Amino acid sequence: MHKGDTYTIAFAAVVCVVSSLLLSGTSALLKKQQDSMVELDRKMNVLKAFQVPTLGADGKKIPASQVDRIFEEHISEIFIDAASGKVIEDTTPSEDFKKKLESKEILPLFLWKEGGETLKYAFPISGKGLWSTIYGYMALDKDLSTIVGITFYKHGETPGLGGEISTDAFQSQFKGKKIAENGQRVRFEVVKGSVKDKYPEGNTHAVDGISGATLTGKGINQFLNGDLEMYDNYFKGIRKG
Repeated sequence: MHKGDTYTIAFAAVVCVVSSLLLSGTSALLKKQQDSMVELDRKMNVLKAFQVPTLGADGKKIPASQVDRIFEEHISEIFIDAASGKVIEDTTPSEDFKKKLESKEILPLFLWKEGGETLKYAFPISGKGLWSTIYGYMALDKDLSTIVGITFYKHGETPGLGGEISTDAFQSQFKGKKIAENGQRVRFEVVKGSVKDKYPEGNTHAVDGISGATLTGKGINQFLNGDLEMYDNYFKGIRKG
């Protein structure tokens, strides 16, 4: 029996509606999982900056439950007003709050505590490299002058050149270096070439650059010092006691 155009249109409409509902439901389920993975990745990189091992004895990443336990036992997050350097008490999520986080008007800061005492501080760093925006975290000792660790975890720099910023060989150079001396912030530097060549007498606030990645190093210098400057409104108050 011949079925008219009305039937065809109705059938197509039903198929479209059912498909849309299925896609919408799947997307909602996947988004929840994706958001969870993004949050886990964020926490893992904070731990790396704090120099907490994120790989088990088997070489695999530690489970999410262990990451959450470490955060619950040792890490708390506060938010700083970049202009005043004061802690923000009202951190109720809102579109305005999110926008200010993105524009770095509000600065997140992670505190590592043991026995009620803050021993380390970690914060996100980001800015333009040669080809991409580079994202990372830096951690400082309780003196807010000595670098505990750094991680560059997301970027689109050239593999084998600027992409080497993700390696342990590059990142390990930052450990123990200084971002402040005598209570005053000093400019940190990724040098072109080696620190020994540029500063024969020694330098506590510089690391070796990567051969063939001068512009990536310049980008790191610019955004790293820019981010340190913004956090220093808060840090210098603690340095002074």
